[in-house]
Amino acid sequence: MTDHTARTNVDGAALARRLRGLRRKGQVKALLLVAPLMLFLLAIFVLPIGMLLTRSVDNSDVSRTLPATVSALAGWDGQSVPGEAVFAAFAADLKAASREDVAEIAKRLNYHETGMRSRLLKTARTIRNAEAPFQQAFVDIDEMWGTQRAWQVLQQAMPRYTDFYLLGALDLTRDASGNVASVSPDNAVHLDVLDRTFVVSASVTLICLVLGYPLAALIARSKGVVANTLLVLVLLPFWTSLLVRTSAWVVLLQSRGVVNSALAWIGIIDPAQPLELIYNRIGVLVAMTHILLPFMVLPIYSVMRGIPPVYLRAASSLGAPPFMAFWRVYLPMSLPGVSAGALLVFILALGYYITPALVGGPRDQMVSYFIAYYSNQVTNWGMAAALSGILLVAVLILYAVYNRLVGIDRLRIG
Repeated sequence: MTDHTARTNVDGAALARRLRGLRRKGQVKALLLVAPLMLFLLAIFVLPIGMLLTRSVDNSDVSRTLPATVSALAGWDGQSVPGEAVFAAFAADLKAASREDVAEIAKRLNYHETGMRSRLLKTARTIRNAEAPFQQAFVDIDEMWGTQRAWQVLQQAMPRYTDFYLLGALDLTRDASGNVASVSPDNAVHLDVLDRTFVVSASVTLICLVLGYPLAALIARSKGVVANTLLVLVLLPFWTSLLVRTSAWVVLLQSRGVVNSALAWIGIIDPAQPLELIYNRIGVLVAMTHILLPFMVLPIYSVMRGIPPVYLRAASSLGAPPFMAFWRVYLPMSLPGVSAGALLVFILALGYYITPALVGGPRDQMVSYFIAYYSNQVTNWGMAAALSGILLVAVLILYAVYNRLVGIDRLRIG
């Protein structure tokens, strides 16, 4: 009996090892199957985003172009004008640097102090022919080099990593003593832009929910041709370009467009005083709601389709009025679709750029517009990366709150 038990234990252990080996082989095969997709996402999606976000703290251009100046200014107390050694090191770096590198650091310095770009470019052109002593040569080129402020700005821009762009994206800066302070009211724009972005996104999400929930319920309760027709009408916007749909609203909402002409023909408005429906917040909300409404309807519809109608009939048979049956039975069961649609619409709305740019006014542009502005027009990659990082953090916080309140396991898209 003892030998039989021992053989049974040995066979069981061998079987367990074999099962673990088979399981590992299956996991390796599954990993190999998804490895091309993972590498593609890493190379095309994760890596570029990571490289962009690092630009929000990267400040290596100045220290790489002016290495001798960085070393010379390391021992400067910041209380007086630097000595001849610092001026000599600065002159040597400017003479050795290319024109492209000087132009780049001049642009960086101009972010800290307006006028530094032209001042540094002029100094770099002139100092190439200067000889020691360099202190007087710099002052002769521009009197600003004989003040503490010019060297404080230069010192602020020299650390390899900086929080300048992240603070700037929140309308903050560092004063001469290094303390964090608010920027002047004339330059405080980013917090208003972020607030506007969240307000517009939340408004669009709420409007899509109010319009999309009854439509999804109607599609879910319909049958045959009616249900298919309604579903096709919901999917129809996906077959048209986003730019075309947005441009169509420009035609419909302009002062002499279809909507104002129809209202004037009916007699609701005076033809000489058309409604301002475009290049303002109204146009943005209407166009974004039209574009994002299917993303609200489809998740809600997919959940509603799985709710058995017998539940409502059971509630009614127990004496519940129609509204109470809906409120206590149907609505809680459809909440996974509602939460999924609201999360999807809100996140998509946060990053909208084309629609507000075409149908919105100057006070209706969202954070994506300013990211494109800093990237394409002024080539300030640091500020573009900082705004992108803040937007990404906001989305992650929203995701965490959603997971905390609703639970990501209850997310239902289809």
